[in-house]
Amino acid sequence: MSTRSGADYDYLFVGAGFFSATAANVLTGRGKRCLIIDRRNHIAGNCFTGEQDGINIHTYGAHIFHTDNRDVWSFVNKFADFNKYINSPIANFNGRLYNLPFNMNTFCRIWPGVVTPSQARERIAEQSQEITATPQNLEEQAVSLVGRDIYELLIKGYTEKQWGRSCVDLPASIIKRIPVRFIYDNNYYDDRYQGIPAGGYTRMIDKMLAGTEVRLNCDYFTDKDALDNCADKIIFTGMIDEFFGCRFGKLAYRTLRFEHESLAIPNYQGNAVINYTDSETPYTRIIEHKHFEFGTQPSTVITKEFPAEYTPGCEPYYPVNDDANTSLYNKYHALAKSLSKVIFGGRLGTYRYLDMDDTVEAALSLASTLP
Repeated sequence: MSTRSGADYDYLFVGAGFFSATAANVLTGRGKRCLIIDRRNHIAGNCFTGEQDGINIHTYGAHIFHTDNRDVWSFVNKFADFNKYINSPIANFNGRLYNLPFNMNTFCRIWPGVVTPSQARERIAEQSQEITATPQNLEEQAVSLVGRDIYELLIKGYTEKQWGRSCVDLPASIIKRIPVRFIYDNNYYDDRYQGIPAGGYTRMIDKMLAGTEVRLNCDYFTDKDALDNCADKIIFTGMIDEFFGCRFGKLAYRTLRFEHESLAIPNYQGNAVINYTDSETPYTRIIEHKHFEFGTQPSTVITKEFPAEYTPGCEPYYPVNDDANTSLYNKYHALAKSLSKVIFGGRLGTYRYLDMDDTVEAALSLASTLP
């Protein structure tokens, strides 16, 4: 027997991305009535993949699924077959190419004559000695990890373009995401499971949403009162500061602008992702989408990514987790905890940089606690 209080739905999900799709799939499977809304005209959030010339296009930037969590991997594999794509990006610094992540191939390229792990460790140790205390910012953290040469060539320009801030003004925690290996291995991730869903993320999310009502082109804030009253619980995955009318001030986010180009050639750059790490190139990377799925189409589609500061009307991608914004978020988080009907989730709702597997794990955890 239903225990709902007369509302049309048990749960309203604001946002049709990975977090909502995961939790709604579990709850719908338990017989709960779920409604998902999104202000955009498509599902899958920033993981949305369109199609052009037979190529699945990562419309909002590259998304490679990777995880060490067997439960998460088992869950997503219910809805798609994943290929064997291994993320092995390349860095372009003023026309010279280097392997990423930082590994023996990188070290040999930067330091001629360095061919063994012990030689690479020695070179990095020599250069990292300039950092004598606990790193206080991204620059110090980077130099302590890989030395001054690699920092200047492969980190500084890319990072400052990505975040629109000097590396000395960014927290050290950001650079800890980048692996450093003393083996000849170009696999960017250490995770056991990795791949791209065959047919793209949109098709996978669509299968996850089977049995769940979805309304697109539906802005929560345009009809907030009616939407609030249509469900017993609200799971909000948008910007937490926007939910509260930015009463404490606006949180900072970074956005991306994309330039997509279709080319009448079978292969443009020979790799799915090439990062441009110099400061002069205005974009941070070029994505060639067909290589995510080992495409053999006669044409190709590339995308250039241009980072920018978020302004209303753009899509927010990355929270800026510096001290000032973290302090501001904590005020919104405290306010959010006082609400009994609303739960905040996802990257924007929790103001955290979450990978896709982190998002799925958090959504599965939430769904397991909901009545």
